[in-house]
Amino acid sequence: MKVLFYTREYPPYIYGGAGVHVDYLSRELAKLVPIEVRCFGDQEITEDQLKVIGFKPDFTFLPNTKPEIAGVLKIMQTCLQMNGGNIDADIIHCHTWYGQFAGIVAKLCYGKPLVLTTHSLEPLRPWKREQLGRGYDLSSWIEKTAIEMADAVIAVSEGTKQDVLNHFDVPEEKVKVIYNGIDLHEYTPTSETTALYKYGVNPEIPYVLFVGRITRQKGIIHLVNAIEHIHPDAQIVLCAGAPDTEEIGREMKESVSRVQQNRNNVIWIAEMLNKKDIIQMYSHAAVFCCPSIYEPFGIINVEAMACHVPVVASNVGGIPEIVVDGQTGLLVPINQQAEPPFEAINPQLYAADLAKAINILLDNKELREEMGKKGRQRVEKYFDWQAIAQQTKTLYQNLMK
Repeated sequence: MKVLFYTREYPPYIYGGAGVHVDYLSRELAKLVPIEVRCFGDQEITEDQLKVIGFKPDFTFLPNTKPEIAGVLKIMQTCLQMNGGNIDADIIHCHTWYGQFAGIVAKLCYGKPLVLTTHSLEPLRPWKREQLGRGYDLSSWIEKTAIEMADAVIAVSEGTKQDVLNHFDVPEEKVKVIYNGIDLHEYTPTSETTALYKYGVNPEIPYVLFVGRITRQKGIIHLVNAIEHIHPDAQIVLCAGAPDTEEIGREMKESVSRVQQNRNNVIWIAEMLNKKDIIQMYSHAAVFCCPSIYEPFGIINVEAMACHVPVVASNVGGIPEIVVDGQTGLLVPINQQAEPPFEAINPQLYAADLAKAINILLDNKELREEMGKKGRQRVEKYFDWQAIAQQTKTLYQNLMK
């Protein structure tokens, strides 16, 4: 059995959790079955049973196209190119809507069984219209078409499975829950502090850490708004880059500048750090904060817990399946009356509640250490890539039957 992955992200071009997922899953699955990855970029890798091919199409056909529409058309053109050449796989597995159009074409043209992993869902991300304009309607159509024609849909959490059933016409038996995972040998606490000193973080002073992209979905603006309520002696470290749009990039800059006027211990690292530096940041943090307003899984929480860090996170999506409230961290309701995608959120109340939970942990070192220990234990029990790869292989085998 051979499997073909379609994905936008693959090393060295990773900017989100879906890319991390594809990276680790492909390498772990390649120990079990031959894997070919077709992705966006210039990659050309052959390692035992893993082959990776990057695609960089010619975009000269878009000289006068609106930028947001051009972006979606570029994705579709890349997906078409990814379907050229020899396709000898038995199973097609695509990740995110960026790769789903390639999966649609492959199923129609080659008659291959189609599997897709739902890392997020367009109906629950209406703010994507800021980035894509009317292209959001096209991305939503691609996602709906792919999900409803797939032979199997992998949801990364029980919450995501319910979202799929609520928003798409899919028989429940086609939707399987397989969690994201983590490399337990790689994500482990380290005593190294070179990255902290490089970016001006004092390892002797407790700090609250955020890691993620600057998007509406990740809720970073809410954390920035919470800073004025967080204990003034604590450092705030925001590892946040790659804004979705110029508008949210400006909003982030203005918000951070405003809080920095009143305290000098807010450190914004406006770039995507490498894995080694991120693990150092996790390892020495007092609290990790995930303020997402939509999060199907939240692999950053698993990474933090693996490094013995207690988590303060929003009580949405798949997060409660990772962070056990009161044991491995604290969960903060966004708005008890709101429904996804939480357009009725009260930003002042949410920011204050985030700060309250963070302060509880900052005030209690013993509680932080106990939650950090339990967090690592939970990661080891439920989020190991070896077990996840085996579950995925079993799904493939059942489809082949």
